[in-house]
Amino acid sequence: MSIARALLLLILLLSALGPAQVRAEQDYPPQVKEIVERRCMVCHGCYDAPCQLKLDAWEGLQRGASKDKVYDGTRLISSNLTRLFIDAQTPAQWREKGFYPVLGDTAAGQPAAADARDDVIYRMLQLKERHPLPDGDRLPDSFDLSLDRDQQCPKAEEFNEYADNYPLWGMPYALPGLDEARQQTLLSWLENGAPGVEVAPPSPRELQQVATWERFFNGTSLKQQLMSRYIFEHLFIANLYFRELDNTGRYYRLVRSRTPPGQTIDVIATRRPYESPGAGPFYYRLQLLRSTIVAKRHMPYALDTARLQRWTALFLEPDYEVSALPSYKPEVASNPFVAFQALPQNSRYRFMLDEAQFTIMGYIKGPVCRGQIALNVIDDQFWVFFTDPDEERAQHTAEFLARESGELRLPNADGNLLVSLVQWRKYSKNQLKFLKAKTQFINQTARAADIRVDLELIWDGDGHNDNASLTVFRHTDTATVVKGLVGHQPKTAWLIDYSLLERIHYLLVAGFDVYGNVGHQLETRLYMDFLRMEGEQNFLFLLPKQERIALRDYWYRNAGEHVKRFVMTDAMAFDRDTDIVFSNDSPAKPQLLNMLQQRIYGAAAKRYAIHDSALERLAESGGAHLSLMPQVAFVQVFGHGEQERVYSLIHNSAYSNNAQIFQEEERRIPQEDTLTVARGFIGAYPNAFFQINSQDLDTFTDAVLALESEADYAALKRRFGVARNAPHFWQVSDRFHDHAAAFFPRESGVFDLNRYENR
Repeated sequence: MSIARALLLLILLLSALGPAQVRAEQDYPPQVKEIVERRCMVCHGCYDAPCQLKLDAWEGLQRGASKDKVYDGTRLISSNLTRLFIDAQTPAQWREKGFYPVLGDTAAGQPAAADARDDVIYRMLQLKERHPLPDGDRLPDSFDLSLDRDQQCPKAEEFNEYADNYPLWGMPYALPGLDEARQQTLLSWLENGAPGVEVAPPSPRELQQVATWERFFNGTSLKQQLMSRYIFEHLFIANLYFRELDNTGRYYRLVRSRTPPGQTIDVIATRRPYESPGAGPFYYRLQLLRSTIVAKRHMPYALDTARLQRWTALFLEPDYEVSALPSYKPEVASNPFVAFQALPQNSRYRFMLDEAQFTIMGYIKGPVCRGQIALNVIDDQFWVFFTDPDEERAQHTAEFLARESGELRLPNADGNLLVSLVQWRKYSKNQLKFLKAKTQFINQTARAADIRVDLELIWDGDGHNDNASLTVFRHTDTATVVKGLVGHQPKTAWLIDYSLLERIHYLLVAGFDVYGNVGHQLETRLYMDFLRMEGEQNFLFLLPKQERIALRDYWYRNAGEHVKRFVMTDAMAFDRDTDIVFSNDSPAKPQLLNMLQQRIYGAAAKRYAIHDSALERLAESGGAHLSLMPQVAFVQVFGHGEQERVYSLIHNSAYSNNAQIFQEEERRIPQEDTLTVARGFIGAYPNAFFQINSQDLDTFTDAVLALESEADYAALKRRFGVARNAPHFWQVSDRFHDHAAAFFPRESGVFDLNRYENR
């Protein structure tokens, strides 16, 4: 092919795809972006960014700040949506939503400030330069580092008073200031108006991939339309990338647009993905992600030829009919068992299982960056398994779920009323009815089909999928999901079937509104109680009948009988004993977990193996001394001539039960605490950094095992830790970021330092 002909074809291709895919976007200049990512985004990268100043994109800096909080557990009415790139598009539109400038305000065509040195950002940087952090082992208590602190969000005209009252509160807040070179680079850029630079447009190969997938998602048959709606409602939070292309570092979001492929994307902004897109046609589009990847909300999801073939086989090739598309009425759209009844249930379940880590991660990373309401309901560490998607039983189960869909109704998504005791009782009654019907259905199905209650009921990953077993770690108000069975055998485990997995997604991902009122959030937490207990009960069914109630009672020590009735009551008793053969020499639960560790593909989680005697000794410990350790710590191990190694220390706090919303400390059992030691990174919110010479690992381990007081921990920190005000803090932080990017490029992102401790 001649060069001229090739150029002509390229021009025609770009023209066909339209301006939406080739329009240049704005980003930080490269020399500025490195500084903003490593020094600013570590605190200003998500919904919980102080003053809503989201700096993970250049447009966030132009948007400015707000005195309103996204995370407010006391508001009685839902707040306005302020999602960057979605709920407003220009600085002028953000001003109408209450955001004020931190740069010279160019909204509504106004010129920039005559002197950038009057801008809030500029003065914040200078304030830190004039008033560096005090020396010492820790910062003074005048620094408020609580997540729910009263935020000071000064406008330009309020800055003098702020500086007088809080001279040490320059930016970066409660962390060391920038070195001279970085400081000057930022200040010079701000003095020049903080201009953005054009982002290189996608390559022709990338554009071809976009076109291929947009054709797939916008098929015209009813089958295709229903499939695309289902996929969108599950992947709207995903960072999509094209696996068959070179690692470009570019990601896309699946959105609904009023405009078809080939035209500029006009995003349809709804609170939830299942809400009506409005009158008129709409299209599923791939929109280039314009933000820096931040670890706490990064959920990569690969698109490739194999994925397209898989979805075609799951949703388009089976012999079934879609006679009409479901409506967007709330009672239909919010209930997947009604809306997607026409789609084969086995296909839906397989779709979620294929990337089960992503599916479970959704309710942890999903539309939230701080999950205290949802995460207050789970243990600090537990293992997750899935029922096998047996095709022979799938149709019967689908009919059962459709029949019981009234009892499966999720909490009201309107968010206009406070949750009431009457509402909670209604949900509890519905859940009890469903669990009774489910147990009866399982009993009948098991007898009719002569189904054995054994390990064959557990999905083993089909011999190649390492999503078949997961470990969930809760870090107070954040959490992490990893593949495989990591750490100590946990107190509890979940066995998740299709209906439970789908309800978790629609409750905590598709249906959760981070901007909702306290009633919506409390209702969500209460309902999640039922789902957790259902997963635990599924697991108990695998154990001998005589051990089920005793283990349930151990999991729910000091909990009321009204709670326990949702787990293994007589009304929901599964009358089949397990067919799994257990030894009488020890309890059945650890035996079962050992069997599953041996049977399930990827359960060994070799990626996190530590292979170090001192750290293995630390990982085997348990007890009250661990209660002094931070929730998440990153450890750098180095030595002469050795390659740097990085580990994560995860403190798992023990509780008598998780059946209550409040009084968490009264349910603490520190003597049952454990510590997980894992190679690499677990967690996006490090609370502490440690640097240890390999020769001192035994000394470090001995010191941790001997902890008895805060004074002991302070001594440990002085020798091996990195304080917030340490002169070398940023060097250590950069090393961890560099290590993550080098060894885990697909999943790495900017860590969040908002929770870094001051001890």
